[in-house]
Amino acid sequence: MSYILHIETSSSGCSAAVSDDDRLLGFKSIDTGLSHAAKITILIREVMQMSEIDFNQLSAVAVSRGPGSYTGLRIGVSAAKGICYALNIPLLSVVSLQIMAARVLVQYLKKNNMPAGFLCPMLDARRMEVYSAVYDSALAPVREIIAEVIDINSYSNWPAGERIYFFGPGAEKCRTIISHPSAVFLEGVTPLAQDMPVLVAPLFYKGQYEDTGYFEPYYLKDFIATIPRKNIIGHK
Repeated sequence: MSYILHIETSSSGCSAAVSDDDRLLGFKSIDTGLSHAAKITILIREVMQMSEIDFNQLSAVAVSRGPGSYTGLRIGVSAAKGICYALNIPLLSVVSLQIMAARVLVQYLKKNNMPAGFLCPMLDARRMEVYSAVYDSALAPVREIIAEVIDINSYSNWPAGERIYFFGPGAEKCRTIISHPSAVFLEGVTPLAQDMPVLVAPLFYKGQYEDTGYFEPYYLKDFIATIPRKNIIGHK
C-alpha cells in the first residue's frame, strides 16, 4: 500500500484527495474564488479524516504544478512541500492541464463511449489568452504547453478530419471564436485532485520525485500584479 495525498489549486477551485496507489480513497473540493490560503489546510485535514488515513501513513504528496493561478499554485506547492518536509516523504507533481485531460478521457470519452479525439484543455489566462496543450488518447503530449491568444485564426490549420475536444475554465470564452469543423466543446471540466492518482501512481513507482527544496510551480508567464480600480487614487 502506498498512500498519496494529492493537492490541486491551479484555478478558482481548491481540492485535495487521498489515494492508495491509483485507487481513490477520499476527495474534497471547494470553489474558493482564489482564496486558497484560507481553505487548503482545512481541506487537507478533512480529506485525511474522510479517508481514515493518518499523516504518518503517507508515502508521498503530489501537487498540481501549473500552469494556472499564480497565487493558487504558490499556496498549493507551499502546502505540499511543508508536509513533505515534516514527514520526510517525497514530492511528486503533474501538469494541471493533463489532470483535466485525464478526467475527460476517463469520465467523458470512455464512460460515455464518445468518439476518440485529441484533447485540448484550457485554463483562463485573462482577456482572450489561455494556457493550453494538446494530448492524444494515451495522454501523451502532442503539442507543448503554451499561453496563446485566441482569435478567429486559432486552430484553423488543425487537420479537418481530426476531432479535437476543447474543455476547461478557459475554453468557454473560445466557443464562439474557434470555428473548426472538428472542434467539440465540453462543459464542466476543471482541474480536480480526484483525477490526479492515475497520473501520479506511475511517477511514484518509477521514483520520479521532485527536488523538494528547489521545486517551484510552473507559472509559464511572469506574475504581473494589478491594482483594483477602486484603490486607484482619484477613481470614484
